[in-house]
Amino acid sequence: MTLTMPDAAASGPAPLYLRIKRLIAGRVLSGDWPREQRIPSENELVRDLGVSRMTVHRALRELTEEGLLVRLQGVGTFVAPAKPQSALLELRNIADEIRGRGHEHACDLHALRAEPAAPDVAAALDLGDGEPVFHSLCVHRENGVPVQVEDRFVSPAAAPHYLEQDFTKGTPNEYLSAIVPATDVEHVIEAIAPDADTLRLLELDGAEPCLQVLRTTWAGTLPVTQARLIHPGTRYRLAGRFQTQNRAR
Repeated sequence: MTLTMPDAAASGPAPLYLRIKRLIAGRVLSGDWPREQRIPSENELVRDLGVSRMTVHRALRELTEEGLLVRLQGVGTFVAPAKPQSALLELRNIADEIRGRGHEHACDLHALRAEPAAPDVAAALDLGDGEPVFHSLCVHRENGVPVQVEDRFVSPAAAPHYLEQDFTKGTPNEYLSAIVPATDVEHVIEAIAPDADTLRLLELDGAEPCLQVLRTTWAGTLPVTQARLIHPGTRYRLAGRFQTQNRAR
């Protein structure tokens, strides 16, 4: 459990408290300090790292505010327990969902290419405007019926062999999860009126609203992918149940 400051970190350009934050966070994220384990006390960290109490206190306070640690008065500081997560927000593979219902999944691949990144995609994936990005467009079917358009952009730095894959045999989600597992996921969910291309891909008559999930994932600090997932309103629903820390109604 003893924590020591590597020579490179001790003399780095970042403020000392920030270097200590990174050192502690690295132990947690690597699994060296498991969830709910007690970590060294302030006194122990001051002694082992050879820094001031004020510096250690700030590092621990900010990690607590960010949700990585939990501090219990008179007991100690602990790695925060894993947060409860609902099915609604899970990073789920649609092929697994469909097969889990006992149905047949199929994927139609409509595009798989490199192209210049549009400004919004470049911003999401930390690319320069016009810098190459990988683009795939798939339609997922359940028992032959289209249930999702997956319009996905992928950072070449995160998945350099993305364009070489056969996504009629395995989904982009399956491939990316295997080679560069996500550590952070953002979902933005909204109802939309589908455009003509989406109506054609989903085989809709134009009278049906759709549900769009904009999903962005990261591996550490590296942006991996942004996918626009569009579902016909009458063929798909999102649902989840989860526990909250506050039981008040």
